[in-house]
Amino acid sequence: MKPTRIPCSILILVLSALAGCSVTPPPAKFINSFVPPQPKITRPAALDLDIPPIPSGYYQHEAPVLWADVQTSTNNSADADQRVMQAEARFKSGTELLAAGQAAAARIEFDASMALLTGGSQNLADRARLEAKFRELTEAIYRLELEKSLSASPNAEPAFDSNPVEEIVEMTFPVEPGLTGQVKAQVMATVSQLPLEAADPVVGFINYFSGTRGRRVLVYGLTRAGRYAPMIRRILDEEGVPQELIYLAQAESSFTPRAVSRMRATGMWQFIQSRGREYGLTQTGGTDDRLDPEKATRAAARHLRDLYTQFGDWYLAIAAYNCGPMNVERAVQRSGYADFWELYKRNLLPRETANYLPIILAMTIMSKNAKDYGLEGLVPDAPLEYDTLKVPSATHLSLLADSTGRPISEIRDLNPAILKLTAPENYDVHVPKGSGSNVMAALEAIPAEKRTSWRFHRVGGSDTMSAIARQYGTSEKSIATANRVEEITPEAGDLLVVPVSYPDSKPVVARSTKSSSSKARASTKKRTAVTKASVKEQSKPKPTLTAQAKRQPQKTSAKPRTIAAATLVRNTPRTQSR
Repeated sequence: MKPTRIPCSILILVLSALAGCSVTPPPAKFINSFVPPQPKITRPAALDLDIPPIPSGYYQHEAPVLWADVQTSTNNSADADQRVMQAEARFKSGTELLAAGQAAAARIEFDASMALLTGGSQNLADRARLEAKFRELTEAIYRLELEKSLSASPNAEPAFDSNPVEEIVEMTFPVEPGLTGQVKAQVMATVSQLPLEAADPVVGFINYFSGTRGRRVLVYGLTRAGRYAPMIRRILDEEGVPQELIYLAQAESSFTPRAVSRMRATGMWQFIQSRGREYGLTQTGGTDDRLDPEKATRAAARHLRDLYTQFGDWYLAIAAYNCGPMNVERAVQRSGYADFWELYKRNLLPRETANYLPIILAMTIMSKNAKDYGLEGLVPDAPLEYDTLKVPSATHLSLLADSTGRPISEIRDLNPAILKLTAPENYDVHVPKGSGSNVMAALEAIPAEKRTSWRFHRVGGSDTMSAIARQYGTSEKSIATANRVEEITPEAGDLLVVPVSYPDSKPVVARSTKSSSSKARASTKKRTAVTKASVKEQSKPKPTLTAQAKRQPQKTSAKPRTIAAATLVRNTPRTQSR
């Protein structure tokens, strides 16, 4: 009998039914299969070792930078709060003093407020807060001093200039189609110690400087560069930094020694006060070395070299020069990139700083490819050449002008760091090239204590002693005494010492005129008639000095006395206008 074959499908159904009807075993204890069992820890027997205790804070210096900032943030924040409060109080005090007309005292308060914000904690968060307050107060101080300067005397301090590039540092410009390829080709063919790149922001500023308005700004700076380029290139070479950093001065000030920004950065290289002092640029009430092109160039070259040593990259060094190394460090730590263009893309730098480097690169590329941009025929200003000498005593700039035969405006242009009209004792002054030895010899003819008031006069072909005395409001005898002779017969080319005060000294003439006028009003009718005749004859509104001089006893010859009195009358209006 043949065995019956059961289909496989039936067997599967039967087995499934039997499995469902079988008794289910009790569930086992739940075990999470993806968690490995806890290993048993076998603790070794304690070793009998003499381990010295670890001093508190032993590893603190090894903590990561950001963690170290968190650890010290509480104490540093208290210090930052205190500094901000004190800075605001000093700023308020300076504002009140400035409103009261005490500009010198106000400046001391303003400087103190700035000093408080530039020191203190190195914590990144606190530094950012202090620097933000620094920018806020400097902007306010700039506006206050600018408004006050509108009513200041023009002879008190030299005029300060604005930088024409400053108005574009926060702008962006489109890239002209086809210009990028041209700039890339120029960069490839250009020899430069400073790395050059044809990034879009750089090409955008090249496009701007190629236009009508931008070209005026560029040409203005390149023309003025001729005055200082030989000196700047010499110092950059001596300090071992790229020659192309000369265009940093063009971006900062267009080579204007007295440029002042709205952040109170001053001079051709735009130093703030604290950074200037750090690099030896002295600032006093009468002088400011940040305005001296040669001293400031030396300081800028050394500062840039230090920044390159710190960051190892010229682009980051240039950015740090503009906004401060702390801001660049913070941007690098936040992004993890020590690369300027990465910081640029992530908007981690102030807008002014982000455009600062592209402006410098654009100026460099265009200047090195002058023919391509129509700049090859540009005629720069003649270089400023001068001798430098140390004056042993305080000396009026007009005395230097007299001894060199140059106008005082030229002497002031050579010495922009001298804020008043007097160079202080033992200060380095610049005089026209080749005149240094003659100036020092001439100064020896005037007592040291008189060099702030006495003058020199170069005798002309038609000059007479009476005319010279009349010109300076003194007497022939006084001039003879100052020159240590009894009588002078001037000859053309002689250099005479004239014992007079400068027009910017105390207005003694005005006070004596007022006193004389009050006496004249109480005089007799006869003296009044003489006074009126004198006014009519001289066509001047102050006749009383002449009347008073005529009735004074004549102890010496009448001619010098008359010359002195008449000169006072004629010079009074001119003195007041100056």
